Amino acid sequence: MGIFIIILISLCFLCLIRIALGPTLADRMVAIDILGVLVVGVCALLAVKLEREFLIDISLAWVFLSFIGTIALAKYLEKKRFD
Repeated sequence: MGIFIIILISLCFLCLIRIALGPTLADRMVAIDILGVLVVGVCALLAVKLEREFLIDISLAWVFLSFIGTIALAKYLEKKRFD
């Protein structure tokens, strides 16, 4: 299970590179969304490995915040108002 955590963390660094170097705002938005999914995966694996239930709560909160952030950024890209 440790190898999966290392793989997910290395993928997080690749997403950070895409966020920094992304040519468009949409590319950066997708990279931030993927980073959120990877962080949730790391939290889930750590929750199983360390037998800590609160990490699942953290990952659920991260998913909700990531979803709201993605919706907000999509609205910003479409230049629509928030209702």
